[in-house]
Amino acid sequence: MINGKMIYKVLGSLLYIEAGLMLLCMLVAFYYAEPDQFSFSLSFVITILAAATFRYIGREADNSLSRRDAYLVVTLAWVIFSLFGTLPFLISGYITNFTDAFFETMSGFTTTGATIFDDVEALPHGILFWRSVMQWVGGLGIVFFTIAILPSMTGGSVRVFAAEATGPIKTKLHPRLSTSAKWIWSIYLFLTLACMGCYWLFGMTPFDAVNYGMTTTATGGFSTHNMSTEFFNSPAIEYTCIAFCFMSGVNFVLLWTSVMRMKPYRLFQSTEFRLYIFLIAFFTAFIMLELIFRNHYDIEHAFRSSLFSVVSFITTTGLFNDDAGQWPHVTWVALAACMFIGGMSGSTAGGLKCIRGIMVIKMIKNEFRQLVHPNAVLPVRVDGNNVSQQKRNSLLALLSIYILLFFVQAFVLTVAGIDSTNAITIIVSSLGNVGPTLGVEIGPTMSWAILPGFAKWMCMFSMLLGRLEIFTVLVIFTRSFWKEG
Repeated sequence: MINGKMIYKVLGSLLYIEAGLMLLCMLVAFYYAEPDQFSFSLSFVITILAAATFRYIGREADNSLSRRDAYLVVTLAWVIFSLFGTLPFLISGYITNFTDAFFETMSGFTTTGATIFDDVEALPHGILFWRSVMQWVGGLGIVFFTIAILPSMTGGSVRVFAAEATGPIKTKLHPRLSTSAKWIWSIYLFLTLACMGCYWLFGMTPFDAVNYGMTTTATGGFSTHNMSTEFFNSPAIEYTCIAFCFMSGVNFVLLWTSVMRMKPYRLFQSTEFRLYIFLIAFFTAFIMLELIFRNHYDIEHAFRSSLFSVVSFITTTGLFNDDAGQWPHVTWVALAACMFIGGMSGSTAGGLKCIRGIMVIKMIKNEFRQLVHPNAVLPVRVDGNNVSQQKRNSLLALLSIYILLFFVQAFVLTVAGIDSTNAITIIVSSLGNVGPTLGVEIGPTMSWAILPGFAKWMCMFSMLLGRLEIFTVLVIFTRSFWKEG
């Protein structure tokens, strides 16, 4: 049976946190004395009242969550957060319809980075800061963030973490999940502050440095300028962005056990990290040669542009320093592959994750061996850990439903009159939480404003599916989920 009171209690706690974030943005609006002061003030009041109401309804909760409750509360948390996150946009009038406001907010919290704003430079500082804060909180997970600062929120924290975490193999954590959450968020905060400091050092204004620092480490991609990092025309800033996007695409627990504990060699002991490095190097070299010989870039410019785009796409950040829409179409295939694969599990990156690529490769190799030795028992091992048959089945099921969703949605968009290249990359971008697309109608530097309303809702659903890795969301639509027992 669903523990409704406990779910209300958790959602109330989450809304208190969201109200606090709105208060922070309200202070920014007051500091710059811009028109969005009222919108954040009213949004704060509405959200606080809703939080208090939810907490009151759940006041007698028994402080425990079942696995079923965990899946429901995680999905609802992301939807409710996004719902209240629309308030500053709608009240301020910078977005005039609910569909666009919900799209911008869902894109923000899921760190997709697709936007409906054609001119972000026309937005006030408070709204720009709100867009960046959404991505930063969504980077490691809304509920995971809450566990870090409210460890006593629920007795089912481990189940909630399992429902929200990314990747098929969970890295070993501290026995107390709240302690692990603090460690991981400490790394995330350290990377964010370091990124902000480097951006400021290399010429950004403090406001730009703070915003780009949050969206870089969240691998989100929202920016304060229409031209993204290309606006600054600074190789130093671009290399800084590459470095921090790369680190944010690495498993945060692996970062903790290697870099923070002064054992960097552990990074290269990880098969997933080695694949992550290889893919970046391979795709960068391929695109670099294309840009040198076909677009006549000089060597350094070709290297910087290709590396920036590959890292941005594979970590699903979506920031850009060049218009990949003007590159040879074969480079689009490479970037689309980066979008599909994504970064490492346990990072802020989206996509299918490198660890799944490793598992698929090993399973294919085993299948060939099985044909020759039909009676052999062939385990699948990743870094010495045996991958159970249940995890292998889950992987195949995930890949199957991912591909099915991709083809169905791309077909619907194509039938609706959207260019086929755009239709394909829009869906890959949404499911992978990437942001930019590749095509003519909506290029990597353009907004998604021209999409019809139904397409935006379809993309929003895909963003949520991609961020919560599909099954966490879809399971609540099954009959067995709501059956008693």
